[in-house]
Order: sequence, then C-alpha cells, then structure tokens
Amino acid sequence: MAEVPQPNSTFPRPAFFLLTGIPGLGGTQAWLTLVFGPMYLLALLGNGTMLAVMQVDSTLHQPMFLLLATLAATDLGLATSVGPGLLAVMWLGPRPLPYAACLVQMFFVHALTAMESGVLLAMACDRAVAVGSPLHYSILVTKARVGYAALALALKAVAIVVPFPLLVARFEHFRAKTIEHAYYAHMAVVELVVGNTRANNLYGLALSLAVSGVDILGITGSYGLIAHTVLRLPTKEARAKAFGTCSSHICVILAFYVPGLFSYLTHRFGRHTVPKPVHILLSNIYLLLPPALNPLIYGARTKQIRDRLLETFTFRKSQF
Repeated sequence: MAEVPQPNSTFPRPAFFLLTGIPGLGGTQAWLTLVFGPMYLLALLGNGTMLAVMQVDSTLHQPMFLLLATLAATDLGLATSVGPGLLAVMWLGPRPLPYAACLVQMFFVHALTAMESGVLLAMACDRAVAVGSPLHYSILVTKARVGYAALALALKAVAIVVPFPLLVARFEHFRAKTIEHAYYAHMAVVELVVGNTRANNLYGLALSLAVSGVDILGITGSYGLIAHTVLRLPTKEARAKAFGTCSSHICVILAFYVPGLFSYLTHRFGRHTVPKPVHILLSNIYLLLPPALNPLIYGARTKQIRDRLLETFTFRKSQF
C-alpha cells in the first residue's frame, strides 16, 4: 500500500533538485576535480581523436573499426552526460537542476550505459567470428550488418530505459529537495520519493540482471568459443597471435564491468557496511574511467590505429 504523505515531512514535486556531490566531503571534494577533470578531458580528446582518425582513414572503414567507432561515440556521450555536472558540483558546490533536466540526465546515463554493455557484447561476437571462422569473416560480418546491430542496440537501450524517468515522473511528493549524489541516478531520486516505489526497485533490479547479466553471459560464451579455438591451434606463435587480436577487447571489458559490478554489489548488498561516499565515488569512477581508458587501450594496442596516429603526428611535426 502506498505511503500517506505527512504534511511536516513531505512537499509537492519541486521545480528544482539540488545535487550535493559526495556527502561528507564538503569543500574538500573540490580536490577531486584533479582526478575527474583529467578523466573527462581524456575521454573527450581520446574518443574524439579515435572518431576523427577512423573517419579520415578509409582503410579503417571495416566492420571491426565501425564497432570501435560506435564504442567511442557511446563513450563520448556517457562521459558528457555526467562529466560537466559532476565537475561543476565538486568545484562550485551544490547545484540546482530543473526537474525535467534531472529526468533527461537519468535517461541518458542509464541508456548509454546499457548501450556500452551491448556494444561490448557485439565486439565479443565479432572477435569470436574472426578467430573461429577467419575465412568466412568477411562474409559473415559486413558493414551493413554492423550498422544494423548498432541501430538495434541503440533502440534496445532507449526502449528498456524509458520506463526509468516515467516511473519517477508519476510521483507527486518527495521527502527532500536535496539529492546526496553527484548525478541524477535513478535510485538516488527514488530514495526521496514518498509512495510505493516497489515497481521502481523491481524494474531497476530486473534491468540490471537482464542487461548486464545477459551481456556478460554472451561475452563469456564468445570467449569460451575463442578459447576453444585458440587451444586447438598447432603452434604457440599461432595461439599468441590469435589471442592478441582479443587482448584489447578483454582490457576494455575489465575496465567497464569490474568497477560496474563492484559499484552495483556495494549498492545492493553493502549499504550498511560500505559508506555512502565510497559508493558514490565508485559510481562516478565507473561512468568516467572506461571512456577515459578505452581510447588509450585501443590506440596503444591496435596496430592500424597506432600507425595512423603516429603518421599524423609525425607529418604535422615535420611541417614546423
């Protein structure tokens, strides 16, 4: 049964919510801009450079690099949906944001996170085909199919995340106007709701299990097939070369899922043992660290991209 709003402790839905950043740190959280600022800048420059290089170099217009471009575009969106507001709150203190903007940020943060998880699954399937059926790769994986896959992932992310802001928008009363968080996460807003939030809690849990759980199972299955194929190769050099084609993707997967799972588990099961500031700090690292690391991983470990970047910078240097 829905809770009855108490006149002394609740108020109608406000026009603005106030973000406090990481609770308990006060003015000292301004120093965290020295951590998150470079992360956001690296995400912008790194992913922007990756997209520019793949746009200019026609030799990179291949299915694998189109998937990588989709990942870079998703990282740009994810970092931008969180980074500016996070840095403003940490540097300038608590910031008000209109209620509608709160719902918009909530949608983009969760939709882009789901999109990134789906892209990582698509890349795992791509690597499984490349290693398991190299002779048929160009037939099975085409630019058109990659485009359809990216569109399907985007539509799926939108469809499954749209209920988040809709489920929040139905509430008319809240316990406070202040949100102790650095961005408008779904559950951070739901904690302030006066009413029956069971649907929000169940949908949030089901979505986490359905998206991350299914994607992780798919990635695990893909790498199981890859491992089975690699172990059957006759020489050590062949096994090392086959594994090398997947090493960058494995690093990206770890950078995304390890902090994500840790943040999720501490939120669901460690509320009374893990301090809230630690949980909020982890959730921000989870959203900004992968977009910052992914360009470095692929830029350093993918020969075609590395060579193109070196060629570009060497050419510009020789002009001066």
